[in-house]
Amino acid sequence: MQLSDAMRCRIKNLMKENDIKSINAVTNLAGISNTLHDFMQGKVDLLKVDTILHICEAFNIQLYQFFYDPIFDDVQYEKK
Repeated sequence: MQLSDAMRCRIKNLMKENDIKSINAVTNLAGISNTLHDFMQGKVDLLKVDTILHICEAFNIQLYQFFYDPIFDDVQYEKK
């Protein structure tokens, strides 16, 4: 699985776990702009670490907890 796909899945799973229905809600909780929308739609390949940190704050988790998930076990390098 590509890193970007794993990150999208992780965000969707965290949304389900936290009963958050929309990306818009995550964006508001995280205090970030349209970057997350663009990422989730595939318009942006990867997120910056500081953006992921804000997303973690929205889910009330630490940064390491975002990546400490089996979905990242087989992530592959994305060549451009």
